[in-house]
Amino acid sequence: MWDAASWGYWGIFWLMVLENVIPPVPSEAIMSVAGIAVARGEMNLALVLLAGTAGTVLGNLFWWEIGRRLGYKRLRPLIDRWGRWLTLDWHEIEKLKTYFDKWGGPTVLIFRFMPVGRTIISIPAGLMHMPFWRFVGYTAVGSAIWNIILVGVGYALGATIEDIEHWVGPAIIAIVAGIALLYVWRILTWKPRD
Repeated sequence: MWDAASWGYWGIFWLMVLENVIPPVPSEAIMSVAGIAVARGEMNLALVLLAGTAGTVLGNLFWWEIGRRLGYKRLRPLIDRWGRWLTLDWHEIEKLKTYFDKWGGPTVLIFRFMPVGRTIISIPAGLMHMPFWRFVGYTAVGSAIWNIILVGVGYALGATIEDIEHWVGPAIIAIVAGIALLYVWRILTWKPRD
């Protein structure tokens, strides 16, 4: 079993960076186990939340920067060639740009609570050139709230990682399966605009 106290605050920070750069690393397990360490008096609550949230922000900045460097206008050839498999046409990209200009910040914040979406949302935020501090602010607030919930679960349960994964693992699998089915349905029913 992974022991949060043995990894320390820097370990939590880097694991949360990795969780956002390489999504299969589950923040639910990392922060819940850290909550258990807080409950046992082995770690400080404020420092756990600071380390976890800072790691989340840095990890998301990786994908935001990739999106920013690419820029949404450079997507045109990609959309023209692979639009069928992306289930997008250029008109939808333009609509997404308009939407992100108006509602990008709250969207980034809300997506922080979604298993796969919390990482993926950083790419369109970068593509649509969401300003750096706006992205960081919404990411930090949403991530802090999510981390408080996860640490609180670990603290309240005082359980082992196996007990937490018993509940979290199947929920994540169900969500990922639902997203995959939604994607297949969208491919089968998608028709490009003429």
